[in-house]
Amino acid sequence: MKKGDATRTTILDRATTLARTVGLEGLTIGQLATALELSKSGLFAHFGSKEALQIAVIEHARDRFVSEVIAPALKVSRGTPRLRALVDRWMKWGEDACVFVQLSAELDDRPGPARDAVAATIRDWMDALATAAKIAVDEGHLRADTDPKQLAFELYGVMLAYHTVGRLLGDPKGAARARRAIDALLARAA
Repeated sequence: MKKGDATRTTILDRATTLARTVGLEGLTIGQLATALELSKSGLFAHFGSKEALQIAVIEHARDRFVSEVIAPALKVSRGTPRLRALVDRWMKWGEDACVFVQLSAELDDRPGPARDAVAATIRDWMDALATAAKIAVDEGHLRADTDPKQLAFELYGVMLAYHTVGRLLGDPKGAARARRAIDALLARAA
């Protein structure tokens, strides 16, 4: 990796962490430059605008999600094992997953490129879950009348509850409750 690419990755790692707490609107080039001990002009040269930085943060988080959650799960056997691997890896991804929860709440009623990028990322993830569910149906692991999109919707809903209960409410039983809910969803579809 070239030095410029490594610097950009470091910037985006820190910016993604900050975005979880201050949101994209709260993320400033000045704040980020201070946190990284870089000049504002040096940081600005990597992105050119606050909006470009926001889009880069979303893309960076999405790329990490794909490499750390989706790609490894795709190596698991097709059907329910892969669907479970996707959900398990998603749960283990932990705090990083909260960036999408944070950004979807922040941007849900703000039109623009950042909202579009978050919406596309979440739509792609729900499509990936639905595809995995459809494959589980095709493999005979789930009933033929299972609606893959509905199952993806319900899995996503469980994960939103998991993040809310775990992060906002600090419930130590949140993960166990989420796993029971996921098990119940898959058992109902089996």
